[in-house]
Amino acid sequence: MYNEILNIRAHHLLCIQGFQGYGYSGEFVENMGKIVKYIKENPKEKIRIVEYCDNICLSCKNNISDMCKNCESVDNMDKRLLDKLKLTSEQVVNIEEAFNLVNDKLKSLQDAYEICGECSWSEKCLWISKFH
Repeated sequence: MYNEILNIRAHHLLCIQGFQGYGYSGEFVENMGKIVKYIKENPKEKIRIVEYCDNICLSCKNNISDMCKNCESVDNMDKRLLDKLKLTSEQVVNIEEAFNLVNDKLKSLQDAYEICGECSWSEKCLWISKFH
């Protein structure tokens, strides 16, 4: 489906696991759904973990000329997660290993809120709800 490696914002490693069809627009939901499906079907493929607009952000209403309109809170989520996972921006990782790392390092509601506390989707997120 993708000819080159997917760029995935660090915090999207959580969003992908919590996605259930909500989004900013129909176009966003469709794009996110395709990426989630690809990732689930291709766990041995590689992704690049980034701190800027990624393949998911392509159809987001907050993406203005490849800059996130909500950049401060989103950047903070990316930085906190990269720090917690001991990864660096631009690091290429195996999809399955990335999700295993996330779920090995983040094991409590407190961990989730440390990363996602500013997220407007946290109340609908399946990833966060698993800690309740």
